[in-house]
Amino acid sequence: MTGVQTCALPISSVLADRGHRVSGVDVRAEVVQTINRGEIHIHEPHLDQLVRRVVAQGSLAASLEPRPADVFFLCVPTPVTADRAPDIRYVEAAARAIRPHVRRGSLILLESTSPPGTTENVVARHAVPSGLTVGRNVFVAYCPERVLPGRILLEVVENDRVVGGITPECTRRAKEFYETFVKGEVLPTNAVTAETVKLAENSFRDVNIAFANELSMLAEQIGADPFEIIELANRHPRVNILAPGPGVGGHCISVDPWFLVHAAPERTPLLRTAREVNDRKPGHVVKTVENAVRRSGAGVIGCLGLTYKADVDDLRESPSLEVVRQLRRRE
Repeated sequence: MTGVQTCALPISSVLADRGHRVSGVDVRAEVVQTINRGEIHIHEPHLDQLVRRVVAQGSLAASLEPRPADVFFLCVPTPVTADRAPDIRYVEAAARAIRPHVRRGSLILLESTSPPGTTENVVARHAVPSGLTVGRNVFVAYCPERVLPGRILLEVVENDRVVGGITPECTRRAKEFYETFVKGEVLPTNAVTAETVKLAENSFRDVNIAFANELSMLAEQIGADPFEIIELANRHPRVNILAPGPGVGGHCISVDPWFLVHAAPERTPLLRTAREVNDRKPGHVVKTVENAVRRSGAGVIGCLGLTYKADVDDLRESPSLEVVRQLRRRE
């Protein structure tokens, strides 16, 4: 049994269910109390039963402060600032918090989506005590979370994982640990590559969504049906245009491309443009609604669905909220 310190409830409960002794950390007292009662504070299918079981077994407990452990998971928010720069203060704070408890042989794993270089320049710098050497007697690696809300408990185990250590030995240690609970393939690389892989995945999706959104606005301007255009274009065997929407939300796709833009602004004009297209889409939706109201004479507008995607309780960066805000300002 390995002692594991983490701050993400789904992976904490999965690790506890696989025989590890897990201590979860959260800065909110009400969350800690909820988990220690065997209850959950988020919506995720089947998570409530799992947490109830592992808490009752004594393999998962929550606290407000870190404790000594063999393995430390850092799973904290990584938003962007008002000027679209990466905000990594939570990663730094988490790294500093575990520093007094890191000991010889500890494995430190960052899972938060992070700008290239964060694992080495922030986590290793602030979490590793003096007297210990990364790659020799303490091990630091990055492994991005790759899960879909609503399927987290399945995908955290079944999906392939990319693991990148600061040194080859860090990579080896991290790979071996993930293989204790991951059924998918654990793919080794270095830390900066693993960090960039996660950003590339979400940036790729953002660019493709931007194409669909821009195409939909073009189609409306020329008097064509964007959904018919996409349906017919997708009959081509090598074309797969996505469905347009009101923008892009969630804590990943709407944020991660800015990390790459910030890292190399002169090399990323496409990523910046895609982000700008998707950020403008809620305003276009509002103008479409206004035109429909003028034509119909309607006096009441109903907005159904405020989360960033169906069947989740996550409102982060939801374009639907921006649509509602803009409509309310026009009252």
